[in-house]
Amino acid sequence: MTFPILRRGEMRRSARPMSAAWAVLALGMTACATTATPSRMAPDGLLASISAGTAPVVVDVRTRREYDSGHVPGAIHIPFYSLLARQAEIPGSRDEPVVVYCEHGPRAGVANLALRLAGFKDVRYLDGHMSGWKERDLPTEPSPSSP
Repeated sequence: MTFPILRRGEMRRSARPMSAAWAVLALGMTACATTATPSRMAPDGLLASISAGTAPVVVDVRTRREYDSGHVPGAIHIPFYSLLARQAEIPGSRDEPVVVYCEHGPRAGVANLALRLAGFKDVRYLDGHMSGWKERDLPTEPSPSSP
């Protein structure tokens, strides 16, 4: 393997984009390290609070197709990749609890980080996510816009 010989200025210029990438990565890792592990909300507890009219804000971060096929009653749909841009759609204050879920957990993890970086103080996971909700045979509702 051969390596090209670069003039000093070329090396420095080519390193700049990597420095910025490392800075962004370090910031994200710092945020993860300083953010408390989110608590979980049991599906039965969430269903009870929905029935009692005391449910926290519930955000489904799955795709539109997944959401339309059935979601937790009363959940709002904001895909995980657009959560920061659409955070104003989350009702209530940033101090109130927000429960996020996807199908199995990874997208909810990204959503948790995004909401915490946006200043939401009490972000919780739905324990078992949507797959756990379905396994317990708990009620779902289709999207009003689903065909």
